[in-house]
This record gives sequence, C-alpha cells and structure tokens, in this order.
Amino acid sequence: MALVIYRRFSGTFCGTPPALTKHRINKTLPGQTHENCVLTAKTVCTDTRLAGTLMLSKPLGCRAFCSPFPYTTSQSVAYWSIGSCTQHRRQHPSEHSSFCHPAKKVENICSTSFLQGILKTSSALPRLEFSRTAASKASELKPGPTGAMKVDEEDTEVSDTFEDPRVFLKLRPEYQVHSFNRSETSQPIPVSEGELILHKVTVHQDNLQPHSIADYFCKLSSLPTEQHPVLLSRTSFALLCQLSVKKIDLFDAPDLINILKAFAILRIPLSHPMLDAYETKFCHKVWEMNLDQLLLVADLWRNLGRRVPRFLEIFFSYLNLHWKDLSLSQLVHLIYIIGENRQAPQDLMQKLESLILRSIDWINLEEVGTICLGFFKSSSTISDFVMRKIGDVACADMQYLRSYALVNILKMFRFTHVDHIDFMKQFGQIAPQRIPSLGVQGVMHLALSCSSLRFLDERVMNAVAASLPPRVAYCRSKDIAKVLWSFGTLNYKPPNAEEFYSSLINEIHRKLPEFSQYPEHLPTCLLGLAFSEYFPKKLIDFALSPKFVRLAQEKTKFELVKELYTLDGIVGIECPDYKGNRLSTKLQQKGLEILWDLARKDMLAKPEFLEAVFLLESMLGGPQYIKHHMILPHSRSSDLEVQLDVNMKPIPFNKEITPTEYITKLKFKHMGVSLTDDLMNQLFNGKWKSRKHLQGEVEAEAGRQPVGLQKAESLPAGDFRCDAADKLGATETPGPASPDDMQEPQVKLAIQLTNRNQYCYGTRHLLGLHNMKRRQLNQLGYRVVELAYWEWLPLLQRTRPEKLAFLHEKVFSSAL
Repeated sequence: MALVIYRRFSGTFCGTPPALTKHRINKTLPGQTHENCVLTAKTVCTDTRLAGTLMLSKPLGCRAFCSPFPYTTSQSVAYWSIGSCTQHRRQHPSEHSSFCHPAKKVENICSTSFLQGILKTSSALPRLEFSRTAASKASELKPGPTGAMKVDEEDTEVSDTFEDPRVFLKLRPEYQVHSFNRSETSQPIPVSEGELILHKVTVHQDNLQPHSIADYFCKLSSLPTEQHPVLLSRTSFALLCQLSVKKIDLFDAPDLINILKAFAILRIPLSHPMLDAYETKFCHKVWEMNLDQLLLVADLWRNLGRRVPRFLEIFFSYLNLHWKDLSLSQLVHLIYIIGENRQAPQDLMQKLESLILRSIDWINLEEVGTICLGFFKSSSTISDFVMRKIGDVACADMQYLRSYALVNILKMFRFTHVDHIDFMKQFGQIAPQRIPSLGVQGVMHLALSCSSLRFLDERVMNAVAASLPPRVAYCRSKDIAKVLWSFGTLNYKPPNAEEFYSSLINEIHRKLPEFSQYPEHLPTCLLGLAFSEYFPKKLIDFALSPKFVRLAQEKTKFELVKELYTLDGIVGIECPDYKGNRLSTKLQQKGLEILWDLARKDMLAKPEFLEAVFLLESMLGGPQYIKHHMILPHSRSSDLEVQLDVNMKPIPFNKEITPTEYITKLKFKHMGVSLTDDLMNQLFNGKWKSRKHLQGEVEAEAGRQPVGLQKAESLPAGDFRCDAADKLGATETPGPASPDDMQEPQVKLAIQLTNRNQYCYGTRHLLGLHNMKRRQLNQLGYRVVELAYWEWLPLLQRTRPEKLAFLHEKVFSSAL
C-alpha cells in the first residue's frame, strides 16, 4: 500500500513589497501614524531591463514532449491544450521536456456542447521565448499585458507598457489587498508534487470537491516558472480545467478568485474558451463581493490581458451605489483599471472626480500620474478646478516626479486644455535634462503636449530635436507624425533643423509600409512639414495617389478628407513645379464643403467678428464692397476680402450681394459723402432739412445702417450705404469706385480677425497653420490686414467713432 504525503506551503500570492526609502515630505492619510506614512514617487525606480532570450533547457532524465496532434475530436479524450492557444509564438515542442507524459485516454468526461467547442482549439504547444524584440513585434499585431514592450539596444528605449503604469501599487501597503503581483507568489513546489496532483485529478475526477479543485490550481501555479508551459500541455491539467468549468456553480467567491490567480500566474491564453465561463460566473458574483474583492478580480483580468466589458459594466453599477465607500488606494486603483479598459460611464467619473478633490492633500506624485492616465485613456474629462489642483500637487515636488508620471500629467493637461503657468514653467526647466533619458514615445508625448497647449519653450523643443536624429530608427510612424506636427504647429525650427528634418523625412521613406498600415499618420507628417516649409515631393505624390487615398478612406476610422484637401491646396500654391498626383475634383469639393461649413459657423458665432463686418460695411459703402469667404479654402479659416482700385477706392466686387440689374443702371462717379467742416456743422446744427436725411441721422445714432446716397429713391433699401456719422473720428475716406471705373484691383486685402488661440501661449508668435496661410496669401498677391485680438477686443467697449477710426487706419494704411 502506497503512502501518499501531502505537503502544504504557507504564504500568499501577494507578498510584502521591499522596503522603500521615505520621501522627505511624506503624506499620511487620516489615522495613519508617521511610521506607516505614504511613500511618494521619489522612492520609485524601475529595475534595469535587459533584452534577452531565455530558452528552456531539457533537464536530464525527463521524457520528451508528447504532441497532441494524433488525438482528434472523434476520440474519447477531451483534450484541452491550454498552451496551444497562446498566440504569436513559434512551435518548438522539442525545447520542452520535464513534466510531460504520453496523453492517456480519459473516460466519462463531460461532453456538453460548450466543451465540444473547446476541443477544436487544440494544436501543437508553441515555444516560449522571452525575447523583448520578439515580444515587441508580437505586440504590434495584438497588444497584450506581457508582450507589449518597445525594445531596442539602448536603455532609454526599454519600457514595459504593462509594468510601468503599475508602479503606484508599490507605494502603499493597502494596495496589496486588492491588487495582484505575479512576481510575489508562494514558494515553488517540486515537480514531483505536481505530478502527484495531476495523478489524483485523473484518478479521482468524479469525486473531486470544488474546494479541492481550487486548491489544486493554486498548488500547480506554484510550480517553477519554467514548468508552466509544459503543465499547460498536459492532458490531466486539461481535465482539471474541464472539471472546474463543470462545477463552476459550486465555487464560492474566494475559490473563484484563487483559481483566477492561478490562471494569471500560469498565463492562460486569452483565447481559451474556459475564460468565457469564468467571466460569466464573476458577473453573477459581483453583488456578493466587496470592493477589495471586486478590484482584485478586475486586476487579475488585467494581468491576464483580457477585456471583460460585461463584468466591468456590472461592477460600475455596483460602484454607483458604493462609490462613497472607496478608500484612497481603492480609488486610485479603480481609476487605473478604468483607464486600462478604456471604458467608464461619465456620471461615475464625475463622482470619482469629487473623491479626488476630497483626497487631493494625501495623493502622492505617482498616484497623480496614475489618475491622469486613467482619465486620459478613458476619454473622461476633469474640471479646470481639479486639474489646477493636480498641477499644484505636481509643482510642489516636480523634481521628484517620475518621468512616466510627468508625461501622463501632461497628457491630461493636453486633453483638458487647461493652462497652468507654474506647472509649464517648471516643466520647461526639468524637461530638457530628462529628454535624453526618455524613450522616443515619451519624447513624442512631451512635444505633442507642448503643441496642444501652444506652449513654446525653445529649451524643450531644442532638446527634443537634438535627441531624435540618433535614434530615429526607433520611432513608430505615429511618433514621427506627432513630432513633425508639433514642431510645425508651434512654427519653430530648432538649431539643428536640417539634420532633424532630413533624418525624419528619410525615416518616413523607410517606413512607408508601416504608414500604409496606419494611413492617418502620413498626412499628419506632410502637413507638419508644410507648416515648416518642407515639401518632400515623392511623399506628397504617394499621399495624393488614388491608391493611398482609397486606402485612407477604407482602412482608418479617421476622416482624412480634410487633411488630404489641405495638403492638396498647399501643393497647388507652394509647389508650382510639382507634377505629381492631385486630389480628385470630387474629393476637393467634399473637402471644401466640410471646411467652409466649419469656418462659417465658427466666425458667425463670434460677436466681435459680426461687429467688425457691420462696421466695415458701413465704412466702405455696403456689403458689396466686402466679402466673407475662404480665400484659401484649404487653410480652414475664413477672411474678409476688400479690393481697392488704383485710387485706393473700394471696388464693389462681391457679386453675391450686388444686384446685377442695378449695377448696369448706376451712372454716377462718386458714391458716399465726404466729411467736410460744413457738412459736420449741418449735421450737428440741424440745418439739414431733408426728411430722409434726418431719418438717416436718427438711424445712425441707433446703430443701424441708413441709406444716405444720391438717387436713394431708386435704390433697393440697404444696397449701398454710407453713414456720414459713422465716419466721425476718421480721416477723409476715399469714395468707392463707380461701375464705369471697374477694373482689376490694384490692392487685394485679406482682413483677418485673430484670436489668442492662433498664437503660442502668452506670446505674439503665430502658430504654424496661420503663419503658412499668411505666407500663401502673400504669394497670391494679397496684403494681410490683421485685426489683432489684443487691439480689437478692448475697442469693443469704446465708442463707435473710435472703432471706425481704427478700421479706417487698418484698411487704408495697409493699402499704401
């Protein structure tokens, strides 16, 4: 009779994190002692990560791997090859050995339709490689929690998109209760004990109790890590998985959580159908668990890399009733989970924002970065007030803020468009020193945040430009696009402009296949270059080719017609010798309609613009002397055009306003009334006896547009207007030209009403798109007249004559 010895090992899956050095300013929660105070991000540093490949060697005395190929669904063996579901791995069964025996027939295994579907997932066990380079390639195809890493030979490019956001979990002991750390598991068990467990599963399958099944999963997950792939290929382990699904309704919440922990440690493939059953069961258990358990379950699914939208939807419903019970650690962890899953109801996020504000004094720097990243990834906004509070916390000790957290805070400032002067000033001081040690993706986010916030700090942009050329090969298509867009938007050329732009343009050529996979990035690159006056014609020809245009319309979720139309318009003006592809007439018309609709609505919603239009019409003689339209449709903004003849008199060129039948009848040489001392005396002393002229004076005082022209009886009301009172405070205004004198305009004016969003923050440095527009208007022979916001907006509170005097000087002085 054989003696069977059972061995249990003490310990839990989540061990105690290593001691961390305390920050000089520790923040404690209410009720905490100084000894248990919260640690901040100064103490956090990630371990040096080295790229390498770990190959599993074959221990002596172990049997060779047994391929499951001979077994088919027609056989009585219900074979669940867990390892076979792992994606993006090569098949090298010979590399695996220990803990493997020939597959045995197992009788009387549940044969439900659910299990029959699972039988189809079996295939050969792939080879497990932990090469960062291989993992990086795999992650481009399908992101996952363990393989989404951008790796190269330089330490600055080594990053872990799974572990980096989870650094905050090491800063408080409370996080251990509701989070999972796969690196801190129980003591490994010997292979012999694992063999014994699998033997018991095979022999006692009909009598296994739910608690025993959960216990077996926990023990098997404690096998040495190199044995996990082999374990997943075992028929007996597949049987254990079947039994767990068969008896899933008998598990209580702690058993289900322990089994899910085992799955996370063993890295069960995401595609395995068994996980569907467990997700459904956890959905049913939500209302039976507490906040710590629910957060732990959500974190375990995150460790598995599996999206569980049904579970989270029910979890969020639970939170709508219990959100006030969240502790600080639970709050931050929840926001992290929300961000990683990219979903959350906005009403819940508003409630969480109120909790953030309540706890802002106890949140450490790393947690601030986690909160910002969670809101950013879930596309949830934060009020200006709370964002400024977050900026204040970051400013207090920014020198201790980890670069990863700094980038996340900048992302949220970019998303909310909140300006925080102190934050940006301190950022401008510390960023240039940090940029050389950042990966290219981090550098890209810094540059993009600067452009989105219109914040031009030459130190930062110079550091970005200097750091990228030596490692441009590590840039993704997205990185190149956003960096070029950032420099172009800020209208800034660094000292090493030639090296900087040539290296990025050459990299675009090398990465054209990648740009074909992500077509939205190529127009972004080319527009950013165009703002900076770089026009790579071969790339433009490719971007405007019918093949790429069709690809851009079919393969991306973004609407690229506006971008392509803008690029096409730029080429038509700035590249006269360009002979390559152009956008089709149909797409040009579509782009024009989209941009004009947006520009027209934008300008007509601004009272300061409407005021300028009305006063200019009064000053010039009527709406036919001024036209509101997009002189350069691709520039995405509209202007007021005025044309003057050789005598500097306005020309009634706006045919959309002027009645054609009336133009042919006009036979007078001079329209309007010139201001003289005699006329002024008549106006103010009441000596003008004409009733209609008197009515015009009253209307002028009321701010309306009177009719005061010769032969007014024969004119349609409102066609040609010249209010003498409107010209008070202005010098003598040249009269409009008569139709007999109509000729080609001597001067074409493009009057632009600007606002602060067209300039870099706090400066009068014009942004790239608007600077390019002025450059192109000059090339087409226009003179740009700017009604600058710092001049025009204060005038809105002044008198009407003062406004007219300002406009008169702007229009006619610019024409000289």
